[in-house]
Amino acid sequence: MAENTEIVVIGGGYAGVMAANRLTQRDDVTVTLINARPDFVERIRLHQLAGGTHKAVNDYRKVLGERIRLVVDTVTRIDATRRRVELASGDTAGYDYLIYAVGSGSADPDVPGAAEFAHPIATFEEAQRLRSVLDAAPATAPVTVVGAGPTGIETAAELAEAGRTVTLVCGGLLGPYLHPNGRRSLTKRLAGLGVTVLQGPGTKVTEVTGHAVWLGDGRELSSEVTIWTAGFGVPALAARSGLSTDTLGRLLTDETLTSIDDERIVAAGDSAAPSDMPFRMSCQAAGPLGAHAADTVLSRIASKRPAPIDLGFAGQCISLGRRAGMFQFAHKDDTAKRLHLGGRTGAKVKELVCKLTVKQLVNEARKPGSHTWAKGEQGRRLLRAQRREAAVTAEQSA
Repeated sequence: MAENTEIVVIGGGYAGVMAANRLTQRDDVTVTLINARPDFVERIRLHQLAGGTHKAVNDYRKVLGERIRLVVDTVTRIDATRRRVELASGDTAGYDYLIYAVGSGSADPDVPGAAEFAHPIATFEEAQRLRSVLDAAPATAPVTVVGAGPTGIETAAELAEAGRTVTLVCGGLLGPYLHPNGRRSLTKRLAGLGVTVLQGPGTKVTEVTGHAVWLGDGRELSSEVTIWTAGFGVPALAARSGLSTDTLGRLLTDETLTSIDDERIVAAGDSAAPSDMPFRMSCQAAGPLGAHAADTVLSRIASKRPAPIDLGFAGQCISLGRRAGMFQFAHKDDTAKRLHLGGRTGAKVKELVCKLTVKQLVNEARKPGSHTWAKGEQGRRLLRAQRREAAVTAEQSA
């Protein structure tokens, strides 16, 4: 290997930036970050971009270390044999190690009319387009938000607080992650904002048109603007490059976050599936996963054995407009506790978390290797035990 180690990081989100910054602990590495956009996107603020209360971007010069080379381009293929990536511009970039942190986005909806008439909000460009659609729509136009997770809840609350008439269609249970105590508090806040919440088995969307949303129980909802937050997808880059992925396209890795196909490729963030048991999509996981991916690469450069990922969760933050929010406390294995914070205190906690996610990147850029996180190996052991038990049960039933 050359005296200087070339490392390419694909994806400039929370995980990719954290990994790139942490890699600069060594003077003998060259780090290139490849990202499709020239600015860092605060994804957890995209509902605010759509609602007009935040720009949801930061300059990369603020969050990236000075030694990192930023290339604004899109990786179209990973050539693992030649250790290079091919770019949409026609250029290529060689690497000794690759960190795969391409993030996630909206899943292609299979509901008739959804792709044509509903507006996703998982990327900066999608949130921008939705902002334009909302600006062009009359203030009295009915808005339907489809999806009962944090993004759907936050979007519905943000728009309702701005005076929009909003219906939140859950397709099942409102806030499925939440403890029942937290869900009751959330329901009360949404009602206070005037959001109509439709949940239960009959609320799955069966069709979307330009002016309506149809539900499984036969109801037709008038909807001038339909926002789609249901579903999860990742870029097809890994699969397209011949690497092993899970059913959703996340790169399959071992517990060190190393690709099961190639020890020179390490994954981080939403696009990683360690032991085919991916962590919950969140900035809470992205930062530690990015840091650990960098640690795995640094260990290999130093001819040391990489450690397995050890990550514990604290909870889930949900903004409910600008004046209220919720923090649902969780066990380290990412299951909800009875305890939650709500109201103005919840809003302050949520805003603090949003600011801290950026501050952590800034701190790591200034002092590489400084980022720490909560541990929770017991949770991973339980997940692995459950996976083994399920596999045994399936084998016995076959």
